Amino acid sequence: MPRLQSGDVNISQDVKPPLTEHAYRLLRDRILRKSLVGGEKLKLDELQREYRLSSSPLREALNRLVAENLVIADDRRGFRAAPTTIEDLEDLTSIRIIVEPGALAASMRLGSDDWEARVVAAYHRLDLIERRIAAGELQRDDDWTERHKAFHISLASACGSGRLVELCSKLFDQSERYRRLSASLRRKPRNTIGEHTKLMEAALARDEAAPVLLREHIERTTAHVAPALRGAAGRQS
Repeated sequence: MPRLQSGDVNISQDVKPPLTEHAYRLLRDRILRKSLVGGEKLKLDELQREYRLSSSPLREALNRLVAENLVIADDRRGFRAAPTTIEDLEDLTSIRIIVEPGALAASMRLGSDDWEARVVAAYHRLDLIERRIAAGELQRDDDWTERHKAFHISLASACGSGRLVELCSKLFDQSERYRRLSASLRRKPRNTIGEHTKLMEAALARDEAAPVLLREHIERTTAHVAPALRGAAGRQS
C-alpha cells in the first residue's frame, strides 16, 4: 500500500453484508437517477418481488437511505422517496457551499504532489467526456456522473479528514437529482468545461480564489433549478 503523505486521507469502507449493500446500491441509484419519482411509495412487498430479496436487507437499506435524506420514513405510511423541493435544494446548497469550499481550502494547504496528481487525473477524465458531450457525441449519463464526482472529491481528498471527505461525497450524491433536473431544463449551453478548468488551475496554484470558484460552481445549478421548483410548488398550492 502506498505511503500517505501529509494531508492525504485514506478512507476505508465499512464492510456491509452483501445483500444489504446490494439492495442499498440498487435503491439509491434509482432515487438519484430519478427512476423513482420524489414522494413515490416504496412498498416492501413490491421491492421484494422486483429485486428477489427478503424484507430484512431491503428494510436495512431503506433505513440507511433515510439517514442520507433520500428516503422518508413514516410510521403509518411506510417508506417513500424524498421529494425534490426548493426548500431541500436551498438547504442542501447552503451546506455544500460551506463544506466543499472549506475542504478544498484545507486540501490546498495540506495537499502533497500525490493530491495534485489525483486532481489532474480526475480533471483529465472529466474533460475528455465533457468535450464529447459538448460536441453532441454523448449525453450526460452515469459515466459522466462518476467522472464529475471523482473530480469534485479529488479536490477535497487532501483536507486531512476522512469524515469531511465522506460528507462531501454524500452531499454531492444528494445533489445529483437536482443536477439531472438542471440539465433537463437547460435551453442554453453551460460552459462546464471552462468552470472545471478554472477550478482545477486555481486549486493547483493554491490560489485563494479556488474556494470562491467552487462556491459559484455549486450555486449556478441552484440558480437554474430554483425557478422551476418554485413554479411547481406554486401550481400545487
